[in-house]
Amino acid sequence: MQQEPRQIGDGTFANAVISAIRDIRKPKASGVDPVPDDARIDGKTCLVTGANSGLGRAAAIELARRGGNMVLACRPGHVEIGDEIKRLSGSGAVEMMEVDLADLDSVHRFCDRLSQREIRIDIALMNAGLMPRRAIKTPQGYEVMFSVHFLSNRVMIDRWLKDGVLRSSSQTGETPRVVFVASESHRSSHGIDFEHFGAFSDYGLKEGLKHYGLSKLILCTFATELSRRLNPGDNVEVAVHAMCPGGVATNIARDAPLLLKPVINPVLRLLFQTPEKAIGPAIYLCCAQASGEATGMYLHLMQRKSVSPAASDLENGTRLWEASEALVAKSRESL
Repeated sequence: MQQEPRQIGDGTFANAVISAIRDIRKPKASGVDPVPDDARIDGKTCLVTGANSGLGRAAAIELARRGGNMVLACRPGHVEIGDEIKRLSGSGAVEMMEVDLADLDSVHRFCDRLSQREIRIDIALMNAGLMPRRAIKTPQGYEVMFSVHFLSNRVMIDRWLKDGVLRSSSQTGETPRVVFVASESHRSSHGIDFEHFGAFSDYGLKEGLKHYGLSKLILCTFATELSRRLNPGDNVEVAVHAMCPGGVATNIARDAPLLLKPVINPVLRLLFQTPEKAIGPAIYLCCAQASGEATGMYLHLMQRKSVSPAASDLENGTRLWEASEALVAKSRESL
């Protein structure tokens, strides 16, 4: 398959910032309408990963304000976030549950707790993300962005489907939703290396964006394939969507070198959207009636787009599913 031209996933951090600013400021077309402020999701159980900061925190507050029963899946060390989101949303239906998405043993223990408590998820916003300044190896030997952005999501959804935590339904208003926070950086000329899939790859600061984009390409490919497999007929039984919020002033660059932080953080705050403004596509995919009756949507900001040809390729989706199935099975061996 012919490779795409150089895009955002192939450049430097500076190029990515310039592209994100251009996307935010240029005129928009073919957009979706924001969800009305009074649209409610009362009684729906909503799980948000990475809800302790940034986009995940802002989305969790808004989903709680709209009536969602919130499960905040956060890495350890953020016990205060539950009370904070209760206060800011005005909702008492908020619970913190710790999980380290870089550690698959922690992911399985988290899934065990959900299953034991017979929690049924109606809306899952898979938001957690990071971009370290150098390669980090997880306890299972994977590169950390590969684990957090993709493999932990793959393991969780596999468990939820098997445990009944996520149950398909084609009844109007009952169809569960899974929404992945991806990135336009998935549009990269670098393809998925299936021959060494999951193998740890070392890198430094200059190659960080490349590996970030690759992890998001894997995620978008997975979202496309998951949507196909869960909805083989005409009826939508699990609505699976992906999105890129555009440039957001979050702490995703928390692992940037100390010398760059005084530059990066003010630039993000000055030129990018606040998390509260950036959650539009997440709230649309989680709450809008139209996104509960369809599957396979991809939003960039509030614009409908197609994922990259590589991410929508049927052969890539099949190969990814099969390659990751072996990693999911391996993750159960230490339990």
